[in-house]
Amino acid sequence: MVRHVPHAALAHARGRAGDVRSRRLLLQRPIRQILDRIIGEEIATGWHRFLLFAIFVVGVSSGVQIWKLEQYLHPEQVGPGGATRVLTLDGPSIGLEIYRTMIQTLQGVAWALLVFFVVALIAFAIIRRGEAPRPGGPSR
Repeated sequence: MVRHVPHAALAHARGRAGDVRSRRLLLQRPIRQILDRIIGEEIATGWHRFLLFAIFVVGVSSGVQIWKLEQYLHPEQVGPGGATRVLTLDGPSIGLEIYRTMIQTLQGVAWALLVFFVVALIAFAIIRRGEAPRPGGPSR
């Protein structure tokens, strides 16, 4: 049985839940506001997209370790006789690798955001200093 929901109720529910696109990234709105203030609204959109892409790339590249995955695929030469040792890929090892990947991805994203916010703070301080009235100069 399908229940009819009036259009006004849907609009109210959407407003309460918020726009899904704006909630994709936890710090998306503060990042955009910082970019708008520092470099201006005209080019902030492009820089905002680039920064989100860079955060994504840093997260993926720091979380996924190709050499670790290769240990499961290619046997390791052990001992003088050339015997090989293959790592087993069972439930606990998969769980550990997923956990390790998530933690390293979050660490990479956190470092990228820390660098961005430090650079933004320095740029904001420089802009503020340039906007401050000069002593002995004409006041605004």
